[in-house]
Amino acid sequence: MTVAVELMEPEFISKLKFNADGLIPAVVQEAATGRVLMLAYMNRESIEKTLETGRTWFFSRSRQELWQKGETSGNFQAVRGIYYDCDADTLLVRVDQTGYACHTGAYSCFFNKAAGGEDTEEGLVEALYNLISRRFEERPEGSYTSYLFNEGQDKILKKVGEETAEVIIGSKNNDLDELRYELGDLMYHCLVLMVFHGIKPAEILEELNKRRR
Repeated sequence: MTVAVELMEPEFISKLKFNADGLIPAVVQEAATGRVLMLAYMNRESIEKTLETGRTWFFSRSRQELWQKGETSGNFQAVRGIYYDCDADTLLVRVDQTGYACHTGAYSCFFNKAAGGEDTEEGLVEALYNLISRRFEERPEGSYTSYLFNEGQDKILKKVGEETAEVIIGSKNNDLDELRYELGDLMYHCLVLMVFHGIKPAEILEELNKRRR
């Protein structure tokens, strides 16, 4: 259940520097992964409603009205924390994202790559998870992932067990190449199991973060 956000500084809104239209940009970040999901604008009222409900509310510059993220799509954002920068003219809102953040169906609004190298490992894991999810929904013929889902839970669990044993053997053999390969197999089959149960990578990261704390 979503609850109101408890603030360390209840009067922090008075410190913010809103623009001439009474707005302040808000960067929305996934709490578990640190991934930037979207950028939107807030005014005083939307901040207050966000604090009151524990879910993100923004102000639409085109419609000139408040709107709640997920109100029509069901992709709500449960607020974990709100921060403001050193100049007090930008907000950072850390959230637990339900579904996807972008209206296009992408998980993050920032999917258009302009510069830089290869995707990070975090991005690769998420991309693989999304691909496995599509296999689960579409079940294309000739796909090994589709085969696992068609065979069902027992087959998936058997493969997880087999790959776990292979990891143990690779470690005992002190063969790092073999160990890397088998760990890759194990991680892949664990992702298949996660998709089967509807568990997202961010949930696992959050569980690890809880243990770190």
